[in-house]
Formats: sequence, structure tokens, C-alpha cells
Amino acid sequence: MNFWLVKQEPSQYSWDQFVIDKETYWDGVRNYQARNNLKKMKIGDLVFFYHSVVGKEIKGIAKVSKENYPDPTSDNPNWVVVNLKPYKALLVPVTLNNIKNQLKLSNVALIKQSRLSVMQLTKYEFKFILKMGNTKLSDL
Repeated sequence: MNFWLVKQEPSQYSWDQFVIDKETYWDGVRNYQARNNLKKMKIGDLVFFYHSVVGKEIKGIAKVSKENYPDPTSDNPNWVVVNLKPYKALLVPVTLNNIKNQLKLSNVALIKQSRLSVMQLTKYEFKFILKMGNTKLSDL
């Protein structure tokens, strides 16, 4: 299992709307590194859903429900999407400032590559952030 973080402005697509929708494809990625990360995602991988710009916090956890396929919002076959399903809300959202204040998370791409919209996390980083959010998962 791999671990990821995806970013989205809540005014464009919020965690609450994601929960209502029950599943979505993650489209609009136009950065090659982020696209390559989408291509690495496998069914069942865990994904933090991060509100960027407003809030700047991890709101919940999603699971990859369908591996990469062509982005239906683009005519360019190089761009891909994956499907995500909401899995669990964090009991306490984890803010960017809280992450920045943790020395053990100093190498997280959210800090190092702040413009990257799809990033991989280590299992340790994922579990550490879960603990910060007072959230437990039975399958970890």
C-alpha cells in the first residue's frame, strides 16, 4: 500500500462535497510530477484530502477506487485521472502550520514542494499525521 496527499481549493471542490458525491475522478492535474504520482496510485492506496489556499488543512482520508485512465477533461492523452472515494474524516483537521512545526515531517513534499498537487508520503509520515489528527485506522 502507498500513501498520498492531494490538494484542492475548497471553493473548487471541498471535502464536504466529496463526501456527498461518494466518489470522484481527480482531474485537472497539469504538472508532470503530479501526473506521474497519479500513475503510481493503486486501488486501495490511502490518500489525504488537503484543502489548499483557504483553510490549509488535511480534512480527511480517501481511497483510490480506480487506477489511472485518460483525463476526460483534456484532449491530451498524456494527462490522467484516478478515482477516489471518501474513507474517513479526520477527527481533528491537521493544518499546514501544525505540519511545519513537526521536525519529523520536515521532508514532506507539502512543505518542500508547496505547488505540487499530488504527492507521495511515507507510511511513517502518513501515520504521524493520522496521530496528529486524533484518527485511527484499523487497516494500518
